[in-house]
Amino acid sequence: MQERTSGRTGARGNAAVGAQPMESVGDTIGVEEEFHVVNAESGELEAAARRVLRGADAEPELHRSMVETATAVQTDLSALRADIVEKRRSLTEACDRLGLAPVAAGTVPGSGSGPSRVYPDERYERMAQEYRQLVDEQQVAACQVQVGVPDRDQAVRLTRRIREWLPVLLALSVSSPYFAGQDTGYASYRTVVTSRWPTVGPPPDLASAAEYEKVVETLVESGVISDAGMVYFDARPSARYPTVEVRVADSCPRIDDVVLLAALSRALVTVAAEEDDAGRPLPEAPQVLLRAATWRAARSGLSGHLVDPSTRTAVPAGVRIDAFLNHVRPALEARGEWETAVDLLADLRGRGTSATRQRRAPSHREAVLALVAETRQP
Repeated sequence: MQERTSGRTGARGNAAVGAQPMESVGDTIGVEEEFHVVNAESGELEAAARRVLRGADAEPELHRSMVETATAVQTDLSALRADIVEKRRSLTEACDRLGLAPVAAGTVPGSGSGPSRVYPDERYERMAQEYRQLVDEQQVAACQVQVGVPDRDQAVRLTRRIREWLPVLLALSVSSPYFAGQDTGYASYRTVVTSRWPTVGPPPDLASAAEYEKVVETLVESGVISDAGMVYFDARPSARYPTVEVRVADSCPRIDDVVLLAALSRALVTVAAEEDDAGRPLPEAPQVLLRAATWRAARSGLSGHLVDPSTRTAVPAGVRIDAFLNHVRPALEARGEWETAVDLLADLRGRGTSATRQRRAPSHREAVLALVAETRQP
């Protein structure tokens, strides 16, 4: 969840996602993954991040039961996948030495079960004091894709151009049905938990970097947030890199699903840039419908309907996914990624989302251990 604006090196400091020179939108890509740390036998959360990080290529997150990894700057999906595999291998080996395991999922059943101390960091401790219960319950994990966009004014416009499609990415990634020991009835309860923060949701109606920075400045000066890293829109210009950060998705246990999200996110941003370069008007959709579309995706994932904010209709999830794929097909084909994306998407739709698979487990413990096994798979 957190985007650091200064201070640390390590996995996030070395990632420099989007820092290398690029000529066009989408030339660079990177992924940041958040993980829960659990006991390898019981599946219960463990506040062991400090011990894990001594031996892993990873960084701390808000809670002591969470860590985060970030890939280096990549240009193609095969290199990105190899990087993700290596980051997960390092994290898994560090956990193994401690009888622990990482879990890539939006939540685990123990998330939000009680007060949890934040990682010992001045910024996190300040947040805990200011936001209280929101921080206590923020035991959730996301998957964030950084897509290179060299021009910051355009980056702001692109977040607005892609926002109507972001709920589709969420629906594909849903992996958080459980919270506080209960089946919430949602496919992504992580989305519900994070929605209570003051700077979360669809990107706002802004058209330039100056407008965006003024909004952030006002939020900081008012005391609503402490720094630009606390802007948590579903897509945003990064506070550190020349990228658009697509951050709507739950953390995904299967690496194939992470690669799919990365491919689709980059294609979505690329198509938006082509529309922008062609001078097409910025799409208009009421914020209430954009938020409703996100809620609908969080509620049912791929098992029900999704909202199309542009036509103001609800359609079966499969129909909306097909429309998304058709929308981004030119960008996928241009990069030679069309067949990969189609195959990965077909596989996901065939086996069902992580939320669906978790609910098939006979117990919460078995659900977590299945997530552990999927997170370990290369």
